[in-house]
Amino acid sequence: MSENLTPELAATIADAFAKRDRENMQPTIDFFEELLTKHPGNPYVLYEVGGSYDTDGQEEKAIPYYEQALPGLSGDTKRRCLLQYGSTLRNLDRFDESLDVFVAACKEFPESDSLRVFKALTLQAAGRENKALATMLLLVADRLETPEIKRYEAAIRGNADHLSNL
Repeated sequence: MSENLTPELAATIADAFAKRDRENMQPTIDFFEELLTKHPGNPYVLYEVGGSYDTDGQEEKAIPYYEQALPGLSGDTKRRCLLQYGSTLRNLDRFDESLDVFVAACKEFPESDSLRVFKALTLQAAGRENKALATMLLLVADRLETPEIKRYEAAIRGNADHLSNL
């Protein structure tokens, strides 16, 4: 656990997150903005402020909070922040930036299936449907451990390779 995230602060964040209402994010935004005044510059609080604005549909407002938070985050919180940041960039039609975030995040967190899924969404949104499908096919081949998928794994990977090179 980071020195920026004491057990008390972690509990406060978790409690506020659990109480949020996705249909009315203003109380959550207000709570995290107030918490930020008590913990200025804290990357974990910055991330929560950004996430609150993002959930409320205020993507432009979320971006600077994510950008300020990222250098101070680690572990699962950093992975979640990268995913949300990349998705926010995609939602704002900033596809190249979004893809850069997802490529770097997938390198840093190679076992993250969610990053790969959201990278595929960015590829699709950017009009790169073949690469998006290839990304999803590789995820299926890597993660779906059924006899059927294993039987056709080479074909699935071959199709993913073919699609990636179109």
